Amino acid sequence: MQKIHAINRHMNVNKDLILLLLIGGLYSLGLFLSNTFVNIYLWKQSGDFVTIAVYNLAIYTFLPITFIIAGILAKKVDRIIVLRLGVFFLSLFFLSVLVIGEKAAYFNFMLGGLLGVGYGFYWLAFNVLTFEITEPDTRDFFNGFLGILQSFSGMVGPLLAGMIISKMKANIGYSVIFTVSFLMFICAVIISFFLNQRKAEGSFHFRRVFAERFHNKNWKRIQNAHIFQGLREGIFAFIISIWVFLITQSEFALGMFNLVFSGLSLISYFVGTRMIKPSLRKKAILLGGLVLYFSIAIIIFNISYMQLLIYAICIGIAYPILTIPYVSLTYDVIGKAWRAKEYRVEYIVVRELFVNIGRIISISIFLITLSFTSAEVIIPYLLAIFGAGHVIIYFFVKNIYLESETDKQVLIKEQLTDDKNR
Repeated sequence: MQKIHAINRHMNVNKDLILLLLIGGLYSLGLFLSNTFVNIYLWKQSGDFVTIAVYNLAIYTFLPITFIIAGILAKKVDRIIVLRLGVFFLSLFFLSVLVIGEKAAYFNFMLGGLLGVGYGFYWLAFNVLTFEITEPDTRDFFNGFLGILQSFSGMVGPLLAGMIISKMKANIGYSVIFTVSFLMFICAVIISFFLNQRKAEGSFHFRRVFAERFHNKNWKRIQNAHIFQGLREGIFAFIISIWVFLITQSEFALGMFNLVFSGLSLISYFVGTRMIKPSLRKKAILLGGLVLYFSIAIIIFNISYMQLLIYAICIGIAYPILTIPYVSLTYDVIGKAWRAKEYRVEYIVVRELFVNIGRIISISIFLITLSFTSAEVIIPYLLAIFGAGHVIIYFFVKNIYLESETDKQVLIKEQLTDDKNR
């Protein structure tokens, strides 16, 4: 009780901040509860990697397009409307999965597109609203509490969903968790109506910020780094979870995999935020990238569930070591870029574009190779090639030099990883 009074005395925790936290919490739990198992749901219907790859390709194709549209809307209409659109499309995605049911695999591209549109609208609006609703004295509270909600969702959501699916016959368990996620997003939409309106202003200068790469070497380097980040994330988004399921034939085992990963990530983030200082950022990025890359050796030659759990431990520890300094450096580069304060929305949109270019290339190459050989033959080679993406990041960021590197506030949502980053 004394801590709560102390918080109220020293900072203005307003209604909009609490409501945005509630929306962020519902989003995280709803997504972690179900999104881990959508790939498995489609796999059980189709039994082939092409269906899963096309579904994920649709996500990463529609996501950057929607980011651009959302960026335009964010400067023309109320930001709350953009957020509401994101949650609406996410709700529509889970409703569609429920309605289509056993034929979801036939509509994989449409479902992936819906999810990508939802991601695009939601994250653009949430990023902007976080800047607008929080103040310097409330940002630590907001990010810290949101991090707790996301960490809890990442650990509990997949495990709970795995237990529900495993204990119910046929696909009833999937229907239950998709329904729960749908209801959570509906609640988030309702809560958004209680947020105060945020009037839009200014014009959208996407082309000018994109072209800034030809004038700002640091911005060009960080953009190139994000392409290689995307190359790694593309096929890793679904292959590891499919492998866990194929080896164990158990959704509960997949939930345990996510519990191990998220639990270690939470500890590593906690330690990393206190130990990784600005002067150690580049070394930490290299160390995290090397551990992520060499951890692939645990599963690439011979694979078992125990090896996958060891892999989850390794990447759970390594991701924060790379992500904390990488995201901090990215925001430092943006913060010192041309008219950053005025065009922060555009910089966020362009950054997202380059990440998804890498993801699209990765999945497209995977689909092309499947027309020449089997998934079992080509997957280990592609994991070894694209897995180097996070190591290559270092060779771009090592040449980034800023006038003064200071600790920036890093949004927890950018630090915490979900299934798409595994």
